[in-house]
Amino acid sequence: MPAHRHIVPPRADRGQLKLTEAELRHWGEELGRSVTPPLLITLTGELGTGKTTLAQSICVGYGVAASGEITSPTYALVQEYSAPKSAVFHIDLYRLDSTDQLTNIGWDEIVSARALVLVEWPERAGSRLPEDHLPIDLDYIPGDRSRRILLAG
Repeated sequence: MPAHRHIVPPRADRGQLKLTEAELRHWGEELGRSVTPPLLITLTGELGTGKTTLAQSICVGYGVAASGEITSPTYALVQEYSAPKSAVFHIDLYRLDSTDQLTNIGWDEIVSARALVLVEWPERAGSRLPEDHLPIDLDYIPGDRSRRILLAG
């Protein structure tokens, strides 16, 4: 996987951007339009911070045609979509009990494919997470549940 420059959103304060859900969706679509495969993007944050929302928006911007069918892979673990540039793999590792289970979902093949790979709960991949990836962290803004803090790069 070639190295990618860290992407810091416009208007960001030291790589930190405070966004409403609509702004998060817009930023995700812009990111999806600007990336080229192969690329692995990790999405980290507590339950409900917007990881799946951001993944869906990145898919829309990347050109996944059936945007209404981009769903959370929480139970399936992996969803694969088609896009003009490449396949898109959306992976949710929340239900993984150990890194040994990564083999069962085809982890090594997916992360080495010429594809866009979006991974929620990447910390569960442990040492099998490739070093060359774009990390995005989402968090709640204390006292303002309508907005999120986004840290990219």
